[in-house]
Amino acid sequence: EPHFGGAEIIRDIIVGLADGLTVPFALAAGLSSFDDSRIVVTAGLAEIAAGTISMGLGGLLAGMSEIEHYDSERLREKLEVETMPDREEEEIYEIFEPYHISRQAVQPILTQLRANPEKWIDFMMKFELCLERPSINRSWISALTIGLSYLVGGFVPLSPYFFIPKARDALYYSAAVTLMTLFAFGYTKSRVMGTPRPLYNGLQMLFVGSLAAFTAFQVARIFPQSEPTGSP
Repeated sequence: EPHFGGAEIIRDIIVGLADGLTVPFALAAGLSSFDDSRIVVTAGLAEIAAGTISMGLGGLLAGMSEIEHYDSERLREKLEVETMPDREEEEIYEIFEPYHISRQAVQPILTQLRANPEKWIDFMMKFELCLERPSINRSWISALTIGLSYLVGGFVPLSPYFFIPKARDALYYSAAVTLMTLFAFGYTKSRVMGTPRPLYNGLQMLFVGSLAAFTAFQVARIFPQSEPTGSP
């Protein structure tokens, strides 16, 4: 039976793209009070570059932390198997108990695990702690996915400022294209993952992204901005 297997990739794309759409939009909207698109573009490009690196590194460090956590838990589980085997055997019975599998039926499995302590530890990690060792490659893939998604998302709200000299005019186009992209991404994500109600998911992404962008924009407006003036 086919199932969608790219949930982690989709999660990383959502994280990167959502931030890439909302943060540069809020920055550009706040700087639009200068009414000079060149200022917005310069600041926007700097923010996108910094955000791409920051988000990518964040994804990499998160992946590395998951590996360290797994290794730490496995070391603890190894110690328990070596020093408290009776207790660990009882925990194996408890794992199968919710499925109404008798102790007699579990006994052959337990015998096999006793003969291979490493597999016993792996079994406990997966079925007791629900942990699987993350791949180091997965950490790098996550970092690249989040970073590139942020980069792509960041250019969406910034793109109108490349073509429209007056920043206040470009702001309206920026808002429109950002909102359309949020909806399109939510809708497409739902179709790709095979989840029901793609229209609802598109509207949900639109609402959440709009709320984040609006909040960031209002925060930016707290700090008054004015045209730079020359020295007297």
